[in-house]
Amino acid sequence: MSLETVAEDIRDEARARAEDIRSEGERRAEEIVADAEADAERILEEREAAAERRIAQEREQALSSAKLEAKQERLEARRDVLQRVREEVETGLVELDGTKREELTRALLDAAAAEFDGDDDVRVYGRADDEQLLTSILDEYDGFGYAGERDCLGGVVVESTASRVRVNNTFDSILEEVWEDNLKELSARLFEQ
Repeated sequence: MSLETVAEDIRDEARARAEDIRSEGERRAEEIVADAEADAERILEEREAAAERRIAQEREQALSSAKLEAKQERLEARRDVLQRVREEVETGLVELDGTKREELTRALLDAAAAEFDGDDDVRVYGRADDEQLLTSILDEYDGFGYAGERDCLGGVVVESTASRVRVNNTFDSILEEVWEDNLKELSARLFEQ
């Protein structure tokens, strides 16, 4: 065997070895590229899923917020309507006149008078516009006298100097009681759904 044959065999072996290394390198590069592409695909899918979850969550939050805002606006509108109704009732009470006002005032004064002894000195307060009505009614009650005005829709506040008893039978106090007792029913009638 000549030196040249040995050199050629070594070259062939080196070429074969180089081809094997190159093939292995290409195969390994393909695996790395395939793994990288799979990782990239997985990461892309995870990010898309996370983005979809976030979009759904933000959509749900926006929807909940809109529903809450709409509910608050409905409640505010209902409060406004109830307030207007109450103001109309108060206006109606202030505008009561004649026989109806006298009947109501008498009934409230009678109810209050029952709380006092016959020998008490009793002071009666009422709406400024009702002074004449009250003084004429009080002429029928012994020991009762008009003591001045009270800021109210009508009715009477009656108190005794001797017993420290005070009875608030104003239209305002009766309205407040009736309003609170019937607010749920009134609301249901006004806002039937």
